[in-house]
Amino acid sequence: QVQLVESGGGLVQPGGSLRLSCAASGSIYTINSMGWYRLVPGKERELVAAITSGGSTDYGDSVKGRFTISRDKAKNTVYLQMNRLEFEDTRVYYCNAQFTDYRGRRVDNWGKGTLVTVSS
Repeated sequence: QVQLVESGGGLVQPGGSLRLSCAASGSIYTINSMGWYRLVPGKERELVAAITSGGSTDYGDSVKGRFTISRDKAKNTVYLQMNRLEFEDTRVYYCNAQFTDYRGRRVDNWGKGTLVTVSS
């Protein structure tokens, strides 16, 4: 019953910007954290950005200073503002939510991904 709906991916030129959105819905008692990850060829899953319920943020080294994560707590929605995009940012970006359900269970949930393509 819990789902994450991602949007905002697309084609952009190097140096351009995009904003990704991820809205969580369903039987969620409390969202502990939400974040964005991407799969890099030849590497493991990579953290892009994450934010906790208290507002603490964490960024991958490759995006620090360029990407900003934020959250609308009332809407259970997280945003990723991506600026100064580079060719290497071309990836499928996956939204992740770590939450507690009404039964007190801690659960991880993943979106289906949204594609960001950076090309001239």
